[in-house]
Order: sequence, then C-alpha cells, then structure tokens
Amino acid sequence: MVRVFAITILLAFAAVGGWLGWVLVSPLAKPQGKFVLLHPGYSTRHIASELKAAGIIRNEDAFLLWHYLHHSRSLKAGEYLFDKDANTIDIHSRLVRGDVYVHTVVIPEGYTIFDIADAIQDAGLGTSDDFLKVATSDTALIGDMAPDAKSLEGFLFPNTYEFTRTQSMEEMAAAMVKQFRQVAREVGLTSDVERTVTLASIIEKETAVPDERPLVASVYYNRMEKRIPLQADPSVIYAEMLLGSYSGALHHADMEMNSAYNTYRHAGLPPGPIGNPGKTSLEAAMHPATTDYFYFVSNGNGHHRFAHTLEEHNRNVAAYRKAVMQK
Repeated sequence: MVRVFAITILLAFAAVGGWLGWVLVSPLAKPQGKFVLLHPGYSTRHIASELKAAGIIRNEDAFLLWHYLHHSRSLKAGEYLFDKDANTIDIHSRLVRGDVYVHTVVIPEGYTIFDIADAIQDAGLGTSDDFLKVATSDTALIGDMAPDAKSLEGFLFPNTYEFTRTQSMEEMAAAMVKQFRQVAREVGLTSDVERTVTLASIIEKETAVPDERPLVASVYYNRMEKRIPLQADPSVIYAEMLLGSYSGALHHADMEMNSAYNTYRHAGLPPGPIGNPGKTSLEAAMHPATTDYFYFVSNGNGHHRFAHTLEEHNRNVAAYRKAVMQK
C-alpha cells in the first residue's frame, strides 16, 4: 500500500513537472506584433496577468513560479513588442533585461515646438497638446542659459531620439535640452545665449545651405547695426503660428500684423527663437561672415543672391521672378 502511494506521488510530481516544463519551454503561436505596456509599480502578479491576457504566456502561475525561483532578478517596466516565437523563460528573460520597445522621433533642423509636438504624437508617445504644455511652461530647464525665455523654443536640439512610452513629456523635453547643452559646449556658446539662438533660428529658416549661413548672418548683423528692420519672413510666419492663423503662405497684409515677432514692423531681433536651429546655424550666428550685404533673395535653385544696395537687390528679385516663371 505504501509502495503504491509512493508511486502515485512520484507520478503526480512527474506529471506536474512535465506540465510545468511544457508550459515554460513550449512557445505559443507567433504573436502578430503584439504590444504590452507594463507600467512602473506593477506587481509581478499583475505583470503575469497582463502577459496572459495578451496571449504572450500560457499560464500565470508557471510564470510566477519561474520568477520566484529567480527572485533576485527584477522585472523592468516598459512597453514590449512581441512578434517572434518565444517561450515563458524567454519572455521572463526579456523583462529582466528591460528589452523595451523604443519609438524613434526624428527632429529635423528648424522644427518648431509645434512641429516637435506633432512628431511626438505621430510616434505614439502622447498627445501634441501635452508636449506643448511642457514646451511652453518648463523653462526652468534652461533658466541658467536663458532666464527670460518664455518657452523651450530654440533649445530642443534637432536630432534623432529614441523614447519609450513610460517616459514623461518632461523627460523627453529634458533629453532634447541636454543635447542642446552638449552642442552649445562644443561650439563655445556661453554668453548672449538667447540672442544667439534667436538669430540662429532665423538663419536656419532662411537657408538650408550650410555655406550660406554665415552670409545670411552677416546681412542681419549689418541691418541690426544700422537699425534697419530684419524683414525676415520666417519670423512673420512664426507670429501667425503662435496665433494659430498661419494658412501656409504669406501675403502682403501679413507684413503689417501687430506682433513683436513681425520683423517688418520692429527693428532688431524678435522676442525669442522661432524654431530650433542646428549646429551650423548656431556657429553662423556666433561667427558671421564679414560683408557689406544688406539684402538677399532666393535664386530659384535652393541658393541665394546677396546684395549691398536696394537697386542691386531689386535686380536680383527680378532675376528670381524670371527664373520662377521659366520653370
């Protein structure tokens, strides 16, 4: 009788062991791009429940048993993408490593805070409104560099970023500001930071040709020295963006709008940056070319013609219009 009981117990253990081995080692059918978001603070049982509900593991108890057998290894919060065959042990190992899914956000040079907010939203990291709330209020991030700044415009450095869904909007903005600080150190930007960034943001918007940026900078420095309005179209566009009235094109009447960002009506720089400049635009604002230029206009082929006198500028404008008509 005792022998029969012992055999029964052994068979039961073997059955449980076999079942457990099957549950742990045998993968489920390949998930079809399944995302699971595990928030910070989730208990191990909650994590197991989320994985089971998503069809990633076969059994919660088996997952928990495996975890407790490896109790010194904590599981990492984050968003995980499951799109390959994996068994419970593999899944547990991924969570221990923190092999989370990252969202790539590309911020080109010249993007405004509005553009960046849309890029954050398009990447599935939150709403554009939530990012704009941070970008227009969390100026403490740059308080030491630009104490009078009204927003983070100009200080969210253009780059390719990888963010996770568990990061806050504040953390994402801080990463961009950190990148700005690094570049500022590289180029030696230590004084007149807000003024330099403001000019650089206009230069960035005016030309995509790096070699032209010191020339464009020289035009604006020459104008500011003579108290001639900068007459920079991008600043007027930004004024309309702030009002939510930009239609995608400028008209003559727009040049009369009452805004401190309207550099047709007000001499000198606008109150702050109108976008987020890259490294070469920052360098151009810091080291403008030495010229006697006061004007520039597109040549119709991505570059610009520069002029000292209004008469010469008008000829360049006429040449530009002719080039456009011939296309």
